[in-house]
Amino acid sequence: MASILIQGGRLIDPSTGEDRIGDLYIHDGCIAPLPRLVPAEASIVKAQGLTVVPGFIDLHVHLREPGGEAAETILTGSQAAARGGFVTVVAMPNTQPPLDTPERVAWVKEQGDKVGLINVLPSGCLTRNRDGFEPADLAGMAAAGAAAFTDDGTTVADENTLREVMRQAAKLDRVVMDHAHDRELEKKGVMHEGAYSRRHGLPGIPSIAESRVVERDIAMAAETGCRLHIQHVSARESVEAIRKAIRAGLRVSGELTPHHLALTDADVDPQDARYKMNPPLRSEEDRQSLIEAIVDGTLEVFATDHAPHTKEAKAKGFLLAPFGIVGLETAIGVTFTALVASGRMDLLTWVRRWTTGPARILGLPAPSLRPGAPAHITLLDLETAWVVDPAQFASRSRNTPFEGKKLVGKAVRIWTSGREFTRAT
Repeated sequence: MASILIQGGRLIDPSTGEDRIGDLYIHDGCIAPLPRLVPAEASIVKAQGLTVVPGFIDLHVHLREPGGEAAETILTGSQAAARGGFVTVVAMPNTQPPLDTPERVAWVKEQGDKVGLINVLPSGCLTRNRDGFEPADLAGMAAAGAAAFTDDGTTVADENTLREVMRQAAKLDRVVMDHAHDRELEKKGVMHEGAYSRRHGLPGIPSIAESRVVERDIAMAAETGCRLHIQHVSARESVEAIRKAIRAGLRVSGELTPHHLALTDADVDPQDARYKMNPPLRSEEDRQSLIEAIVDGTLEVFATDHAPHTKEAKAKGFLLAPFGIVGLETAIGVTFTALVASGRMDLLTWVRRWTTGPARILGLPAPSLRPGAPAHITLLDLETAWVVDPAQFASRSRNTPFEGKKLVGKAVRIWTSGREFTRAT
């Protein structure tokens, strides 16, 4: 493998606190000490004015394969992730069929490895067929490569089953990631329950449908010793429950999506199902609570919940269209613009939320720019403004509410173990 010299970039490494202008050398797929003489055959990447960081990690991505290839595939999802600046993604198991056996988990890992653009880490279901009642083979899936366990898209409703799978996950040292929502309280809701749902005449989803399940999950994690991660936190009551759990010393974490960071129920266009996601966009008060939490570390990570759907599926209208939006190719711009460019968060913390935070939750080594570390690197342009154009996405789907939005910050290229992918690739 050829050597690479990334020259003159701003190097930011949350694992060490490093923030300096300098060069980074890659040799044989790893970061290496800068040699006195760079080999003549080495590739030179001029990074003046650009920012060099450890490879970004997205804990929450729907690649849709097997079964949903009309919306996304492991190939197109990997291309979207790489173009968006992500070196590693965790693939959700709510496929058709679901990833509830060691063989299915191993298949997704093998397909991700064959594509070879990024690191695709499969997650495994907590219960068989995601039915919420019968535990899946967690030990077998862990051995097959499952990085985490979740019934994402739903929650484990039966509490005895939840207790059992949390106990198993604790023994396996795998994190349980939960989509916290009470289906009875949620019913047929399609947006946040409040003044805007009433104005639009749309059935609402109350915040308590999320927060009561978060509180239940935390209590069960305390009893079982399981590591718990709450997906796409949206309600301020959930934030407070997570904050209290962390202060009590529990191994609980939570994630913030770019859309819950940047949008509220006031932004919802009832004629445009690209604004339909679960959990829904909530109030401005909720949004401010989420911002406070991501800044102070109560919510330790960003995650996209990249959920591709076909144009035809989203055209069914707000009541009938599926929940979810794509996010891999807009996440860096949305989060940087909303927080760093606005002065709400410093750059080192922002990078940490995409790198060392997700790695810690997964139990992976901290991504680093130190010599000896795998050359998983994201190169960023944090100066140039750009406009979101879904027609340019690598993803097979285009369902984003950020179309036409002006953002600052994007990935220029990534390296996965020294293998390069540029936006033009």
